Amino acid sequence: MPKMKSNRGAAKRFRVTTTGKIKREKAYAGHNFTCKTREQKRRLRKSGMVASVDAKRIRMQISV
Repeated sequence: MPKMKSNRGAAKRFRVTTTGKIKREKAYAGHNFTCKTREQKRRLRKSGMVASVDAKRIRMQISV
């Protein structure tokens, strides 16, 4: 049986931290910044963590 392939789209979007959590970038940070408040734009610059209920599914996609 051939090797399983990782999902390359997911592998480019998620990173595993040293503690094992999965880091992600925030959505809505691509364009249309004129209608967003400066507080919202500042929050979008920071990265977020994947919820624990989704982490197992994403870990399977990025590490196969």
